Amino acid sequence: MTASIERPAHIEQPPSGCNAAERRRALFRRGDPAGRGKPSFSAEVRCNNGWFGEADKAPSVPRDAAVISEQDLSTYVASFARTGFFGPDSWYMNDAGNIVYAAQAKNGGALTLPVPFLHAAYDYICETIDSSFAEPMRRDCTDLTEAVIPSGHWMAQEQPIQVNAALAKWLAAKAPDAWPASSNGSLDKRQ
Repeated sequence: MTASIERPAHIEQPPSGCNAAERRRALFRRGDPAGRGKPSFSAEVRCNNGWFGEADKAPSVPRDAAVISEQDLSTYVASFARTGFFGPDSWYMNDAGNIVYAAQAKNGGALTLPVPFLHAAYDYICETIDSSFAEPMRRDCTDLTEAVIPSGHWMAQEQPIQVNAALAKWLAAKAPDAWPASSNGSLDKRQ
């Protein structure tokens, strides 16, 4: 397996103290290095009587412009108002079907083609850097390239330039023949 990880040179250690209410408010916020080493909001869901405690709905929080613009939010709202959440949530609600499908995968589910994976350095809900959460991927992808983006869970919204740069770097390394070139070998800017 060729797994290479590019990590930020230094990730600051968090100050002590952060209660569950603060973590709930931060759920849809940009990533914060100060959360590293602290329990994620999801670690206390059961002891807090659900995602939103005693409330029967999500708390109202101001939009974080660093994660989503007003225009993008309007686009998402219009789309979900039209289609609902059934499609996007179906993967998470279909464990039994997913397990049956995966059991039929060729090569036992192992992937031999090149695979990129971008870790979000400040994603504490889906933490893949310090935990063993990414180990099955590393085991089952024989040509895996990993990179770390200094962001939270909403990576593409928080750091679009860095995400695109990491993907372009991976594509250039793993699929160089896919890039259009002019007769002198340089990239053809007309395409």
